[in-house]
Amino acid sequence: MSRLLRASILLLFLASCGGGNFSAPRNLDDACSIIAQRPSYLAAMQATARRWGVPVYVQMATLYEESKFIGNARTPHRYALGIIPMGRQSSAYGYSQALDSTWDDYRQDQNRFGARRDNIRDATDFMGWYMDGSTQRLGISKTDAESQYLAYHEGRNGFANGSYRAKGWLVAIGQQVGARAATYGSQLQTCLPGG
Repeated sequence: MSRLLRASILLLFLASCGGGNFSAPRNLDDACSIIAQRPSYLAAMQATARRWGVPVYVQMATLYEESKFIGNARTPHRYALGIIPMGRQSSAYGYSQALDSTWDDYRQDQNRFGARRDNIRDATDFMGWYMDGSTQRLGISKTDAESQYLAYHEGRNGFANGSYRAKGWLVAIGQQVGARAATYGSQLQTCLPGG
């Protein structure tokens, strides 16, 4: 076998390992379609639900709002004078859009120093960890997608202080997350064994 053929086979094998598929699934309004296209997403979210008690539909609604299920999502660039790049709006990255500092807190607290924000299992585990903390510290039900999202977006102190109330746009997004979670929950009852 020639070197070129061996190199081509190796390259095809490595490309098939799935290391870089960060595109969004199609039809993001249908939870059953999402999990049919990406069974690994469902496995990750179910593992998080078992470990942290955060329902799959709450995780899905948060992932939709944060990254549209895109593994390498980043915040937009800021520009001075409309043309001079000034860096990104924040350090949020990956499926969960976790900030550098919060991600570092998670990795240290959970002793998961190899965890990556562009890995769906790590990202959903992070969300479960964060939402479990919001339940413990703020008393937010793990099924309350709207309040969990607001605490996730504003941080627990911001949520406790009610900073989101002065941001009508954020309140509206929180309501959308709650509505999407309810829709996803209903849809999942039709396509998951045992509802």
